[in-house]
Amino acid sequence: MYLDELRSLLARHAHSDWTTAIDGVLISKVDRSDPPAPSMSGMVLAVIARGAKRLALGDRVYEYGPGQYLVASVDLPVTGQFTRAEPEQPALGFGLVLEPSAVAELLLQAGPGDIPHAGGGVPSGIAVSDATPPLLGAVVRLLRLLDEPRDRAVLAPLVKREILWRVITGEQGATVRQLGLADSGLNHVSRAVRWTREHYAQPFRVEDVARMSGMSVSAFYRNFQAVTAMSPIQFQKQIRLQEARLLLATHPNDVTGVGQRVGYDNPSQFSREYRRQFGAPPSRDAARLRNTVGTPLGLLT
Repeated sequence: MYLDELRSLLARHAHSDWTTAIDGVLISKVDRSDPPAPSMSGMVLAVIARGAKRLALGDRVYEYGPGQYLVASVDLPVTGQFTRAEPEQPALGFGLVLEPSAVAELLLQAGPGDIPHAGGGVPSGIAVSDATPPLLGAVVRLLRLLDEPRDRAVLAPLVKREILWRVITGEQGATVRQLGLADSGLNHVSRAVRWTREHYAQPFRVEDVARMSGMSVSAFYRNFQAVTAMSPIQFQKQIRLQEARLLLATHPNDVTGVGQRVGYDNPSQFSREYRRQFGAPPSRDAARLRNTVGTPLGLLT
């Protein structure tokens, strides 16, 4: 019932930069199924209206299609592609950036028994579910406001709160609720993820990152693996190689220098790991990147 209108709204308001007049709301329109590409997930709710997306995080693979949504509660290195997208039937997606402060505010306002009980353990940083009619209806009402500038400033924040509430109380609510809990295991891991992304070129001891994150080494390993599907060292390698690829797009003739900038002292190791990750050695991939029009990547593209 809502999917047809959702597709119409997304197709009409899609722009090349994926932004909209509503802060934190993104629209994706993709007309071809490109090869898998690496990107960072962002912290986002993504709903597919047409087409299908496949996303890999470590050794986990997620697929979602029309009427399904994906939530990412941590900004993680992923590899994704649309598996059904063509010029006559472009893939269409809606995205809403998740704000931990908005999650925390809703949790504080919830009454006793309003929040479903969650099981133990730290949830994965990414999860997929079918979107319920109330969730799809709220997404449609939010997008309708793109045609109603007079009402947008007042009503958009209210509808965004409804969307967030539908997700918090839904099947994947445990993943999103931990965003709003300052002392949750997911937030401890997020602290480590953020530090690693900011210091990816530096060597580190796992014991030091665990201490900085406020966890014992054993708890840190267990929770980090649960959220990211990678060990801390594997995660650092993913970040290094993704940053190297971005640098090679603008410095294609300085492979050795790029490797050193992202933390590789050994050019052979850099070339070997780069080829394993992207399917071609750095110099050849850089030439390919020069001939490719750059487009934003992420959960929606």
